[in-house]
Amino acid sequence: MSNKINVSAVSYTNTKPFVYGLIHSPVAAHINLSLDIPATCADKLLNNEVHIGLVPVATLLRMPSYELLSDYCIGAVGAVNSVFIFSDKPIEEIQSIRFDAQSRTSNLLAQVLMKHLWKKEVNWVKEGEADAFVEIGDRTFGKKAQYAFSYDLSECWFSLTQLPFVFAAWVSVVKLPPHFLSLFNEALAFGLHNRNVVIESLAEENLAIDLRAYLTQSIDYQFDAQKRLGLSTFLELASTL
Repeated sequence: MSNKINVSAVSYTNTKPFVYGLIHSPVAAHINLSLDIPATCADKLLNNEVHIGLVPVATLLRMPSYELLSDYCIGAVGAVNSVFIFSDKPIEEIQSIRFDAQSRTSNLLAQVLMKHLWKKEVNWVKEGEADAFVEIGDRTFGKKAQYAFSYDLSECWFSLTQLPFVFAAWVSVVKLPPHFLSLFNEALAFGLHNRNVVIESLAEENLAIDLRAYLTQSIDYQFDAQKRLGLSTFLELASTL
């Protein structure tokens, strides 16, 4: 391929296996890789600044057409341990919730759960004081002990639907060569196969989480039929908010 493919991936710990694979596989010669927060991944894809993005799935609601790539995603079956509503009040006493500016998907998921699981109306705010707040990613590591109540949104989604949740998927808005897509998929698989190497490389960062459990149990990377059903169910519910 004469022109490189621009790829944006999320910069969180749960994406490290994918990044390892993309850097250490033959596909590396064909891509320009940038690491961004989820919202920036989405904006880059929407603005045609990249060809492929590991984007929060709420982005799909803003796209007239797209293609879901690869056999892999950032998902979870039950608790994910990095997407929460934190509060010092139980959910039944919460009157206001502050959004997380880094991910529209988790904000929408919180709204879906509030409507369909907890059946409660609250005031949603973008900034300032609130009874509770949505927070995602590495910033949540070790934070459960700081609040009286923590609600794992993926676990709550499973309680509501009995389905896995997909937080981010590999998406493109342009047609890409089949040979490249094969290399790309193989690179992601290679990264997942080498999660032990990734875990060892992260050990010195002293993250307040069991990295091995998080990257091998909490995050479920297979974009299988149940994940696709969970994704379509979420998009349907989110579109009605």
